Amino acid sequence: MKSLSDALAIIREHQKKLPIQTVDLARDLGLRVFKVPNWPNDLSGMIRKNDENEGGFDIFVNAAHPYVRRRFTIAHEIAHAVLHPQLIGNGITDDALYRSGLSNTVEAQANRLAADILMPRDQLNELIKSGITDIDVLSGKFEVSTQAMAIRLNVPQHDAESRREFA
Repeated sequence: MKSLSDALAIIREHQKKLPIQTVDLARDLGLRVFKVPNWPNDLSGMIRKNDENEGGFDIFVNAAHPYVRRRFTIAHEIAHAVLHPQLIGNGITDDALYRSGLSNTVEAQANRLAADILMPRDQLNELIKSGITDIDVLSGKFEVSTQAMAIRLNVPQHDAESRREFA
């Protein structure tokens, strides 16, 4: 895996064009992504060492999950590779709530970086300044769920559902 500063530079480069292409980003970070059929619905993703590539990792994502869910899962596993490569060991498996055997702090860090990867604040703020405040429109531009966008905007989900706009 690349150094943290190198990985963040690659992430920033990918964030120049929306929506962020998670599989391309993973590849440029030296990670491979595989969609896995027939996983239980409560299993979202996994990252483990790639035995063929010293220091490399493979990401596995539940093929049955919706597209935006798979994107967040890939970003979450990328975050583990960037932030916690020393903790991956023989693998980290994340359930549908992005919980693994790791601490809540480690999982929260991975979730925050995943949100930063998929919904860069600069681009989000530019869209909002241009007058785009509808959560459905914003989530479509970033190819994330409306729930993820509501969390990113710090809008309670029930408010997002009832108003659809936050500003």
